[in-house]
Amino acid sequence: MKQSIICPKFEKAITILSQRWTALIIYQLLVGPQRFNEIQTSIGISGKVLSDRLKDLEFRGLVKRVVIPETPVIIEYSLTERGHTMEPILKEIERWSQEWIKPE
Repeated sequence: MKQSIICPKFEKAITILSQRWTALIIYQLLVGPQRFNEIQTSIGISGKVLSDRLKDLEFRGLVKRVVIPETPVIIEYSLTERGHTMEPILKEIERWSQEWIKPE
C-alpha cells in the first residue's frame, strides 16, 4: 500500500482551522464586520477564548481589528481578503453538514 506524504502547508492549515472555535469565528465574520460582543453572543464562546482566537487570527492575517474613535470606543472585527478566501471551504463544510450530519 502506498503511503501518501502530507504537505506541510496543508498540515499547518488544518492545524489552524482545527483550533477550537476558529472556524466558527471565521464563519460568523463572513456576514460582515462585528463587535466583540456580537461574535461572543452568536457562537457562545467565553470572552477570554474569543479574545485569544481573535488575536491569533489577526496575527495570521485572517482578521482585521478596527478601532472607531467614538465615545465609547467601538472595536469591530472583520475578515481580511485572506480570511474571505476561506468562504468556499466553510460553505462546502456547511453544505456537507446539511446533507450528512443528523440532528441530535
